Amino acid sequence: MSKKSFMFSMGLIAGVIGGVVAGVLYAPKSGEESRRELKEAACKLYEENAPAISEAKKQAMESVDLMRYKLERQLRKFNNMLKNRKLRKAKELEDADSDYTY
Repeated sequence: MSKKSFMFSMGLIAGVIGGVVAGVLYAPKSGEESRRELKEAACKLYEENAPAISEAKKQAMESVDLMRYKLERQLRKFNNMLKNRKLRKAKELEDADSDYTY
């Protein structure tokens, strides 16, 4: 599944959930009846979309893992760059000290 279709699926699921919640909450019914209907609608929605939800969760976790890997790699590169810069600076100072005669 491509990133665009994944994002579309997530948006669709969020829209459906938001519509169900808004519809139940604004319906002219008692609180207890509204909560029961909301629970039933949420359970039905989950049962109907469980495979898509599982796939979306799997893809989200893969994306998080990939981003974590990329960030860790960039952090290692940055740390290496800082170490190299410090080593170069220390070498320059050492060379400057050796050029200086007492």
